[in-house]
Amino acid sequence: MKTDFLLAITQLAAERNLPKEVVFAAVEAALVTAFKKDEIGARQNISVKIHPVSGDVKVYTAKIVVEEPTDTYQQISLAEARKLKKDAQLDEIISFETTSLHGGRIAAQTAKQVVLQRLREAEREFIFGEYIDREGDIVSGVVHRIEPRQVVIDLGKAEGVLPGGEQVRNERYRVGQRLKLYLVEVNRTNRGPRLILSRSHPNLVRRLFELEVPEIYNGNVELKAVAREAGYRSKVAVAAKLEGLDPVGSCVGLRGVRIQNVVNELNGERIDVIQWDADPNVFIANALSPAQVVGVDVDEAANTAVVVVPDGQLSLAIGKEGQNARLAARLTGWRIDIKSASAAEAAKITVEKEKAAVPGAAIEEKVEKRLAVAVPREQYKIPLEQLGLSGRTFNLLLGSGIAKVGQLLEKDDKDLLGLRGFGQKSLSEVKERLGALDLGPPPLEEIELPTDEVETIAEEVLEPVEEEVELVPYEPTPEEVEPSEKPQIRFAEDIFGAKPIGVEIKKKSKKKPSREEKLEDGRARRGRRAAALPVADEYDELSEEGESQ
Repeated sequence: MKTDFLLAITQLAAERNLPKEVVFAAVEAALVTAFKKDEIGARQNISVKIHPVSGDVKVYTAKIVVEEPTDTYQQISLAEARKLKKDAQLDEIISFETTSLHGGRIAAQTAKQVVLQRLREAEREFIFGEYIDREGDIVSGVVHRIEPRQVVIDLGKAEGVLPGGEQVRNERYRVGQRLKLYLVEVNRTNRGPRLILSRSHPNLVRRLFELEVPEIYNGNVELKAVAREAGYRSKVAVAAKLEGLDPVGSCVGLRGVRIQNVVNELNGERIDVIQWDADPNVFIANALSPAQVVGVDVDEAANTAVVVVPDGQLSLAIGKEGQNARLAARLTGWRIDIKSASAAEAAKITVEKEKAAVPGAAIEEKVEKRLAVAVPREQYKIPLEQLGLSGRTFNLLLGSGIAKVGQLLEKDDKDLLGLRGFGQKSLSEVKERLGALDLGPPPLEEIELPTDEVETIAEEVLEPVEEEVELVPYEPTPEEVEPSEKPQIRFAEDIFGAKPIGVEIKKKSKKKPSREEKLEDGRARRGRRAAALPVADEYDELSEEGESQ
């Protein structure tokens, strides 16, 4: 019987994946609950112990030692206590074995339920304790079932949940498929631990590289940053901690075996391994791989970078739907603006033309350079906090982009008073602090500018422009004068009569002639033709006389 009891406990521990100690504790608690179902046991403090080797079950009762007990179930006299324990003292709790308790059918059924409940609680605690330490690591599991909003993964000892937001869009899961997943978090719930898994997390790529590349696992190659668009493309920046070690080659492996294993696990997702560099210009240029970069201009204050690429590489640098540029920005942490070489050159020429169009730009640039040289460089680098300004004045200057003493020295009174909220009181405070620390800008009289150079610049800029302009004299509009002599007219006008000069003939509005008027006009035309014949003969005679003369 004892052997069967131990075998049952051992089998139960193996099925539940629990240690034997946990199963023994659950059975002991169940037996205590069963014995307390008895009327006598309900009034006593009972504990049960099971021997791990022999399987003997012993029941113990705990009582308080008193002079005269009033409750025999909770108290024991000093004389009886010293029979069980020779050095027993008053108010001491002693435990002794009892055999007066017996369990029936109801007690056995209760014990069974308590055992199952305690085993479930122990199993949940064991799973939570095991997986809470693996949070942020890779786990392997099999797709158990597919639900509308999540996929349940069987991890062996527990079940995990793959929510819709952690799934990859172009992946299709099927029951029985084995996957490697990233354990995002472990939560404790009433139904047990809840394991949240992910297939789209960027750290999944990091952990897969640690599994496939021994140099990363050992620490010889450091994985600096990961940028990922799950299912499509990822960029990984690596750096070597040992001199002479190629970090990119270590990640790629011989003939690309190592990186191919990672790609296969991610269902063909494209991965770019990039050399990390402390210089942001070099790192940004590497991050835009495979595109070639002509130059990088970094603005640390605005955390932006302008990258110039050849005209033929512009689309490659931006990538499909801006994917390459977007991943490069995530990887480096800089806002990247990509321009082609021709566009950058055109912008540069435009800026130069705008500078050349301003007349005094040359002199102002010369004076600014001389001022920068005349004021010590150390003053420009001093932080604004060292002036000891009041909180209001300091916040006003800092909010306007003035963080160094040099930037403050470049501002005059008008510029400072033009700042929002900056008044005369703040200006006096700034002047007082600058004067106390002897950090004020040197007066213009102390700045020595070569006279000949200034005059040369002024002559070049202010030299009058002489252009040849053709002057056209003013000519008044000639008045119409009536000619003294009759102008020469044509022969036909001499014969039929010309229009008198200076006489305006008003045109009458034409009306539609009637039928009778048309007949009269026809008769008149026939009469004029007959009368014109002798005039023509006369015209011939006059012409013959002119020729003979």
